Amino acid sequence: MAVSAKPILLFLLLLSLLPQKPLSFNPNPDPLSDLQTLQSQSRSGIIHLNGHLFHHLIANTKPPRPFSLLIFFDAHQLHSKPELHLKDLKHEFSLLATSFITNNNNTPSQFKLFFCDIEYRESQSTFTQFGVNGVPHIRLVGPNAKDLKSDTIQMDAGDFSGLAESMAQFVEIKTQLTVGPIHRPPIFSSKQFQFIVAVTLILSPVVAKKVFAGETILRGWRVWLAGAVFVYFFSVSGTMHIIIRKMPMVLSDRKDPSKLIFFYQGTGMQLGAEGFTIGFLYTIVGVLLAFMTHALIMIRDVQKQRLMMIITLIICFWAVKKVVFLDNWKTGYSVHAYWPSDWS
Repeated sequence: MAVSAKPILLFLLLLSLLPQKPLSFNPNPDPLSDLQTLQSQSRSGIIHLNGHLFHHLIANTKPPRPFSLLIFFDAHQLHSKPELHLKDLKHEFSLLATSFITNNNNTPSQFKLFFCDIEYRESQSTFTQFGVNGVPHIRLVGPNAKDLKSDTIQMDAGDFSGLAESMAQFVEIKTQLTVGPIHRPPIFSSKQFQFIVAVTLILSPVVAKKVFAGETILRGWRVWLAGAVFVYFFSVSGTMHIIIRKMPMVLSDRKDPSKLIFFYQGTGMQLGAEGFTIGFLYTIVGVLLAFMTHALIMIRDVQKQRLMMIITLIICFWAVKKVVFLDNWKTGYSVHAYWPSDWS
């Protein structure tokens, strides 16, 4: 007895249209394994988060979590503003992440801290959840954090002003984890270093001949005078600290971005503008004292000597007063005069 193929085909077609149960479904995915996978796929060690991924990692997991997140809040449209130094801070944040991963490889702390970044245009809602109103902004989400505003820890400006090293101190204090040394790339590549050595060897005979013949500018006293003043200003203004730490000259006011902050109140950070200002005031005092001890004594008129000395002392007193005032304002400590006990 022949069986028609049409009913069988119709049955198979209807069966294929019915909703099928997936082969595997995990209602509670493990966020730690997801973080490990995302970290292994990132060259910089920074996991790029969006609103959906952040909700999956944090909002869907109840504390205590087996990990912490250090999040760098970024805004690509503000990278063009040099006073914010977002690119430099992002680079230092990447150095912190790679150094932590390298130093803690195959240790119990390897997967207890993950470094992430969130871009403003991609996830404005996440910025709102954290209450982030401006950048640069770095925040630590601990294992027991429930409320993203009150339970998370914001990194102060002084903590990331010292770049990766100060960020590492913040992480070690707040998480009790060891970051280890920061691994920075060499300043010069091997080819650049070889080129510098070759040029130095080629030019060294010419330079040595000029030096022994006395045909260099180092013979002039004006050069040494200018160099001494420069070294003095370089020392008292903290220029080396500004260069090494890559401190910004100014910061933009978070309350009013159109305004600039030249002096940062607090001991955790020193801007380049305030360092140069204090250095300029110190240099005024030093140059005027040198003028009184070396140039003023050549004036034979006693009245002119006294007048110049009085003017010089008034200017020095004004400069020192400004330095003391700025130091009191920045640190909160004031200078008090104490009389000897025998005088009372």
